[in-house]
Order: sequence, then C-alpha cells, then structure tokens
Amino acid sequence: MIRLPVPLIETNTRKIVTRLLRDSWVNVGGGKYEKYEHPERPEMMIIVPRHREQSLGVARSIARLAGWI
Repeated sequence: MIRLPVPLIETNTRKIVTRLLRDSWVNVGGGKYEKYEHPERPEMMIIVPRHREQSLGVARSIARLAGWI
C-alpha cells in the first residue's frame, strides 16, 4: 500500500492568524473568538477561538476555509 504525504497543519494560533492576515483576511471583531473575513469573499467568515493552540480538527477546518489545503 502506498502512503501519500499528509500536509502538516499548523495549530499555533499566532501563526494561523499571521497567515490569515498575510493572505488579506481582515479581523472584524469577536468575543471569545476572532472573526476574519476576506474582502474578495465577504460571504466567507473564519472563526478562530482565542486559545494558544487549536485542536487539530479546528486547525484543519480553518485551513480548509482559507484555501490552504
């Protein structure tokens, strides 16, 4: 059986937010979480909980919504 390489998913919140901002996502506020939307896709919103580390599932979901994987 051939194993395909699995893309590494970043779980550090600071690195996730830095990459979102670098990719032109704009912070639109939040309470216990931060909301980011893209100027070219205003219907799309990414929610990032305020934790130092995200769980792998949350990090994967953010990466999918941002178009990284």
